[in-house]
Amino acid sequence: MKIGNIEFNPYPLFLAPMEDVTDPAFRLMCKQFGADMVYTEFVSADALIRNVKRTEQKLSIYDEERPVAIQIYGRDAEAVAEAAKIAEAAKPEIIDLNFGCPVKKVAGKGAGAGLLRDIPRMLEITKAVVDAVKLPVTVKTRLGWDDDNKVIVDLAEKLQDCGIAALTIHGRTRAQMYKGDADWTLIGEVKNNPRMHIPIIGNGDVTTPERAKECFDKYGVDAVMIGRGSIGKPWIFKEVKHYLQTGENMDPLPFEEQMRIIKQHVLNSVEWLDERRGIIHSRRHLAATPLFKGIPNFRDTRIAMLRAEKLDDLFSIMDGITLPPAP
Repeated sequence: MKIGNIEFNPYPLFLAPMEDVTDPAFRLMCKQFGADMVYTEFVSADALIRNVKRTEQKLSIYDEERPVAIQIYGRDAEAVAEAAKIAEAAKPEIIDLNFGCPVKKVAGKGAGAGLLRDIPRMLEITKAVVDAVKLPVTVKTRLGWDDDNKVIVDLAEKLQDCGIAALTIHGRTRAQMYKGDADWTLIGEVKNNPRMHIPIIGNGDVTTPERAKECFDKYGVDAVMIGRGSIGKPWIFKEVKHYLQTGENMDPLPFEEQMRIIKQHVLNSVEWLDERRGIIHSRRHLAATPLFKGIPNFRDTRIAMLRAEKLDDLFSIMDGITLPPAP
């Protein structure tokens, strides 16, 4: 499978773009565990062309994490095209357009998934960006606005006609947000449409190796994108790769190794930002990691861990966590 001139091995796995999650520190961890391509947090086109410092920081890329896509969003074609040129100067491999974010502050203002209610504008933005940059342009979107407006099969052809190099589809409508089950049937329908010739990447509820394999085998997608299943568990890519290659689940990583990985991610975040902000940015991963699931009477420890603001304090708490003896 190729996107532009980037060639991927069979069954590629991509790290989904997630706000406040896919910063360089986490992307690098996922890359080290086998993610074939990673995406930045989404970048506001309006903020980028206004030179907002925190937004510009999202364009930073480690060479070790390549190939990487910078994802941008906005509702004005001219502004998004200008932002795409700024993003291109940061030298990613791909520019990705976010037409799928469902949160009110984005979709409610007519950007992200809000453009599923204004398809002509979505296509105008897409064509403007394709014409503005030399890099491959890809799109990430959803099935449609709601159950009565699942437009993805027709929309996919129109986006392809705009010149995009690949399409990622999240198997939910905007109305679903992140609730309910992702529906991959329409993703498969897009992939199996004989008029589609660009790669189709499927996204939604891929949290186990078995589910990843099923999505490849049953729906024929060219790549699988993993999002929330990776939060606090960057080694999911290694687990899935092992299963895809062998048909068997790998042995779980020892508790001590998982703890080392989580601590290394915290250190990466601190190096990327600073001690206080790096720890705060890591808390979502600390809260979500399966490492601590099932430990009895863990509530007070969890609260203390998520309140710590110094590395020494945080790691002291983490070093005191042990698994209960096996029955």
